[in-house]
Amino acid sequence: MTFKRLVFGITFLAIFTMAVRASVGYDTWWHLKAGEWMLANRAILRTDLFSLTRLGSAWIYPGWLAQILLFTAFRNFSFAGLNLFTALMVVAAFGFVWCTLEGRDLLKAFIILLAASASGVYWSARPQIISFALAGYFLFVLYPHRKRRTWLLWSLPLAMILWVNVHGGFAIGFLILGVYLCGEIVQMVHEVIQGDLDWRSAWNQHKREIFNLLLLSLLCALAVSINPHGPQMLLYPFKTVSIQVLQDYIQEWQSPNFHDAQVLPFLLMLLLLIGTLYGSRRRGDPTEIILVLVFLALALLASRNIALLALVAAPVITRHLDALLDDLHLSSGSAAQLPQSAAKWLNLIVFLLLIVASGLKISSSLSSQVNQDVIEEEFPVRAVEYLRSVQPKKNLFNTYNWGGYVIWELHPDFLSFVDGRTDLFDDEILDEYLISWRGLPGWEQVFETWDIEIVLLEPWAPLRIRLESQGWKIDYEDELAVVLSYPQ
Repeated sequence: MTFKRLVFGITFLAIFTMAVRASVGYDTWWHLKAGEWMLANRAILRTDLFSLTRLGSAWIYPGWLAQILLFTAFRNFSFAGLNLFTALMVVAAFGFVWCTLEGRDLLKAFIILLAASASGVYWSARPQIISFALAGYFLFVLYPHRKRRTWLLWSLPLAMILWVNVHGGFAIGFLILGVYLCGEIVQMVHEVIQGDLDWRSAWNQHKREIFNLLLLSLLCALAVSINPHGPQMLLYPFKTVSIQVLQDYIQEWQSPNFHDAQVLPFLLMLLLLIGTLYGSRRRGDPTEIILVLVFLALALLASRNIALLALVAAPVITRHLDALLDDLHLSSGSAAQLPQSAAKWLNLIVFLLLIVASGLKISSSLSSQVNQDVIEEEFPVRAVEYLRSVQPKKNLFNTYNWGGYVIWELHPDFLSFVDGRTDLFDDEILDEYLISWRGLPGWEQVFETWDIEIVLLEPWAPLRIRLESQGWKIDYEDELAVVLSYPQ
């Protein structure tokens, strides 16, 4: 095994080992329930069946195919299937990005591992993990476009058909295409302003790329229509980002908190990006500069976009850091080396030992007990078990983060009041939820409107104080959750 292959193998073994972990998130549960329903009924789920507040309403969601894939993985391999599926999507995303990296092998390995660490908070068993891999694919395909290797470009509309049927993040594909188009135009204008070319010559040099990108964008827009909901899906991303409560309440839609240890790899990557762009002798390419600025802005506006910036920034950092290291005259040196044949065997032995070590960690993450322990730390498992015994069934008010778990475990006996389907609930229901959960004036009217008789909350939720002051009784309580019911 050559040193180059050893570095590649260790890098992706490390990424895979990092990514194989308990991947169940708050939204995983309602995705699984939707996938289960669609497979059982052999139909696309178009109306809400799971919530008290939107029951029977039209539910236009692009991720039907991802939901079926996730449930299939879960049905066949339990939580291990979800963990492996998530890890494979992560490896695919960084595999595509690796193909765009330039420079020393060890440098590429360091940057790609840093990017993986920065994006790690994003990895969970949700449709967006497929979106993450497809974003990597778009970056991979468009990178050689600038080296005049364009045949892969025409695979992007096909990829867009897949994307629009797995996640609303397909808008990222259009954003990447738009950046490359703007970069090509800016490059053309820059060459004219610099006096390198006149307008006619510059246009002749760039028109093919500009027309290709315009045509590609049009074909991708047409491809978006190939989904169960038709052309209206083009507007779906705008509907989602227009929900104000997302920014006000949901952490992943808020700006990153730089005091959070999980954000430190992103901060390091950001500092490295700024430093290498400033210190590199290589001239900044308009496309890469625009790409970095756009995705940096998105990452600073919403922490969920940090993962996308990691994909975008990794090639830029390696390209400029490699040039900076050349300027500093840093190389591998002239130290004595092992004979080539011995080095190959040593590399192979090292790699095999690392596979064994990684296998031990991975097998632990695939254990049913380990996954169950994580679930019991994050979700109201025992409180939900209590709710199963409640007779007769009552209208439930639940904490937002637990809505998906309620759907998975208790549907159809109990419906969620609210859950992670923000596109379904919109500001109207989400505002009612926040007023109630916070115990603000008006919560009683919300409870009266929806005839709420039983509540599942965190023990420290402000609403609990309001309920107890009005005589609601505690039916069940543990360190994670409390169930209160209306006095009869």
